[in-house]
Amino acid sequence: MRRGIFLAPFGELADPRVCAELGARAEARGWDGVFLWDHMLYDDVEAIADPWVAMAAIAAATQTVRLGAMVTPVARRRPQKLAREAATLDLLSGGRLICGLGLGGDRGGELSRFGEELDPRARATLLDAGAELLDAWWRGEEAGGVRLLPRPAQRPRIPIWFAARWPNRRPVRRAARYDGLFTIELEHPDQLAEIVAEVDALREAGAGPFDHVVTGAPGDDAAPWAHAGATWWLAGLSRHATRAEAEAAIDGG
Repeated sequence: MRRGIFLAPFGELADPRVCAELGARAEARGWDGVFLWDHMLYDDVEAIADPWVAMAAIAAATQTVRLGAMVTPVARRRPQKLAREAATLDLLSGGRLICGLGLGGDRGGELSRFGEELDPRARATLLDAGAELLDAWWRGEEAGGVRLLPRPAQRPRIPIWFAARWPNRRPVRRAARYDGLFTIELEHPDQLAEIVAEVDALREAGAGPFDHVVTGAPGDDAAPWAHAGATWWLAGLSRHATRAEAEAAIDGG
């Protein structure tokens, strides 16, 4: 099982230079990945960095850690812009990007205040359509009458993980067609084991590896989650985490 640090680029961490320094620190301490929240607004938080720019800074400051935004709501992004940004970042990082996708929500009004789609079913339709476009474009194929080149560094394409909130099942079925599932609000490893079995039943033989991603607090015992089938465990900090707290979590291993 791989381990990642999961940071909200808010407050003191809203400076991409700080994110880059934390990413380099995580790499030096042996972490496998550095993942960032992706939000425009969020409740009582004022300072928020763009995670894609911050990830570019991390990519330039590191050589081995995997990177990803957990998760990017496709409904408030233009798929063609996201495809270009992700392919460029994957090339910059030498093929270390993981693309996390999800429905998103209206925390802090980040949908409603900008006139974005509020209906979850409509956002799900946009998510499915957007994922299909990303899948094709990153493979170098034509979609929507266009090809977007250059391709990412990874083959056949950038891995795509989907977010799910336990016990919702539709996101599980969606994720099973791609490369990974980031399930939040799990309370017990037995729940993850149930999801792992469900995904295994949905995937075709020879479909390739699939990641099951869970998150916990820094210092938590990740072993039960690994036993239940987790392939990634992310140590998540709060949205109010300071730089010192992030450094302490990273140093804690």
